[in-house]
Amino acid sequence: MTGRAISTATSSSPMALVGATGSGGVDNFKPATAVWTPSKLVDRRRVHWRSTAAYDHAHAPSSKEAESRDTYNVSRTVEGTDACMKVGLDKLGITGITTLYRNLTYQQLYEHEQKNEEGVVAKAEYGDTFAVDTGKFTGRSPKDKFIVLNEGSESEANIDWNDINQPTTPEVFKDLYDKAVAHFNTRETAYVFDGYCGANPASRKKVRFVHEMAWQQHFVTNMFIRPEDGNDLDDFEPDFTIINCCSQVEDEWKRHGLNSDTAVVFNIEEKKAVIFGTWYGGENKKGIFSLMNYWLPMSDPPQFPMHCSANVGKDDDVALFFGLSGTGKTTLSADPHRALIGDDEHGWDEDGVYNFEGGCYAKTINLQESTEPDIYHAIKTDALLENVMLKEEDHTPDFFDVSKTENGRVSYPIFHIPNYHKEQMAGHPNNIIFLSCDAFGVLPPVAKLSSGQAMYHFLSGYTAKVAGTERGITEPVATFSTCFGAAFMTCHPTRYADLLQHKLEKHGSHAYLVNSGWSGGPHGEGDRMSIKTTRSCIDAILDGSIQHAEFQQDPIFGFDVPVSLDGVDPQVLDIRGTWSDGAKYDAQAKKLADMYVENFRKYEGKGSTDYTQFGPVVV
Repeated sequence: MTGRAISTATSSSPMALVGATGSGGVDNFKPATAVWTPSKLVDRRRVHWRSTAAYDHAHAPSSKEAESRDTYNVSRTVEGTDACMKVGLDKLGITGITTLYRNLTYQQLYEHEQKNEEGVVAKAEYGDTFAVDTGKFTGRSPKDKFIVLNEGSESEANIDWNDINQPTTPEVFKDLYDKAVAHFNTRETAYVFDGYCGANPASRKKVRFVHEMAWQQHFVTNMFIRPEDGNDLDDFEPDFTIINCCSQVEDEWKRHGLNSDTAVVFNIEEKKAVIFGTWYGGENKKGIFSLMNYWLPMSDPPQFPMHCSANVGKDDDVALFFGLSGTGKTTLSADPHRALIGDDEHGWDEDGVYNFEGGCYAKTINLQESTEPDIYHAIKTDALLENVMLKEEDHTPDFFDVSKTENGRVSYPIFHIPNYHKEQMAGHPNNIIFLSCDAFGVLPPVAKLSSGQAMYHFLSGYTAKVAGTERGITEPVATFSTCFGAAFMTCHPTRYADLLQHKLEKHGSHAYLVNSGWSGGPHGEGDRMSIKTTRSCIDAILDGSIQHAEFQQDPIFGFDVPVSLDGVDPQVLDIRGTWSDGAKYDAQAKKLADMYVENFRKYEGKGSTDYTQFGPVVV
């Protein structure tokens, strides 16, 4: 079927999404005073809502009641010439705004988005869902992310400075920060979200976002932990603030020594960041994740930040899923038989695992109810679609139309998953699963790892960059992303590896490698592993049946591969047998093993243990 872009904006001109700033435009918009009740919303949008009582802090953790759109109600609209002072933006230098929309309710956000004409309403099957187009940026722009190198500072000593953690100067940051402040001082309105990163009260960070548009506040409202009580906003002092000037570009980037007119710049000592030139929602959440990867390892005692999803079974058995975007973290952790802790970012402390976020950010490419029901059902009112094509005749989402991007996304609050884990915290993990999207078609669908092999594969982080997750990636490209998230690791990888080693030894967690990539040949020749196959491998890990399987040791990689598992074709488990030419497989396996060995040379002799001995053996 034919589709159309989700807004009238062209892919190269996202500013058309902003709307006019004159009469009736964004800057003059005042929300209606009427409050929509849930029953009215049901009539209007054909959505069923489950009302739950607010969490009683006197209850034990297991008694925490479910969050819903109705329990999130801390909205404040602050008006007047002293609006910035009342909210605390004057401390940032922002003083000219006369109307601040702070922590709007979901109902108010939906109203603002439509009034501002920031996108369109998609007729999703389970409820009308707001949809936006982020222009040419349909993924992160990693080459435009910088961290200020403050000489003599703690961050200078602890950050792993490289082509991911690119340094810039305090002078460049000051120029950009002053420009951001000046831009907001020309506006009459702005959107402010105050919330938290981290479900554990002992380690959570207070984060503030200053945005130009309602949908951007909607995104961070979905993705971060929402305040439970209006009192949380009284005297709110953020640990970090992001000022998002997505409509403005960095026109002096050459003078500043940056890479383009897009700039995402963090100053850890000043506890501030600015964003210019990109509308992509993921820059907001991944920026804070990078900071958590800096803060937690230096806490006392050190905590382990993880780029992983997590869920918990009925027997309190916790599973972690490490992997880059597109490897299945979100899909595989959304299990109808287990409670979801979170789908992307977590910490592991002395008590167990906890979610950093308050929502999920899932890829929508080829999304079907039959294969990914939890995600499919989560796309309803209060979810937010990004860069998803809509069918022209009825405005329903077309998840198979990737003419805009293969990185179409949906963000939604975690309470859209019926069986989410209300506490957002659980015990120490029983099983740790490293997800790889093997573009070479060499790795088996599942392998059991020794503790040493687990550390080797954690540091290697082999996967493929999946189309659409970054600019310029149009098909999978083999890569090694240390810790399964190199783009977000601010400290040296061995620092995280040492933390994981300590956790594994202390808690006896089992580790596995699961390949959600290709079999029968490399990308372009073989077939992608089916979700059913990958699910069956995961099920065998989680129900413990894999422990009773017969294994064969891989002659090159050394890990143990099960001979048979319920629900998995034995021919697929024998990955070499899926190739029509065994000699070609052998050559491909040696090629991949050589890549592992060459990549790991940079870790030889680093950290507390040299894990080189646990890698592949190339003859």
